[in-house]
Amino acid sequence: MHSITQEDLLLYLYGETSPQQTQEIKIALEQDWNLKEIYLQLEHTKNELDGFNMSPSENSVNKILKYAEIQVEELSTTE
Repeated sequence: MHSITQEDLLLYLYGETSPQQTQEIKIALEQDWNLKEIYLQLEHTKNELDGFNMSPSENSVNKILKYAEIQVEELSTTE
């Protein structure tokens, strides 16, 4: 078994580890309290970030729409 890194814990947290890696990490978390503390902090941070509802400002959306409109106009004039 290799040493479990913070990156390994993040992959595990997001369900992106192989079955073998998942098993290794589960065992390591049961045996290493310091690793478990790091995992719990990562889990807490993930949960907080998941709670944010972020969306672009109206100004940003308007700029994107204006840019798209200009691109469509340019395409239609070159055809």
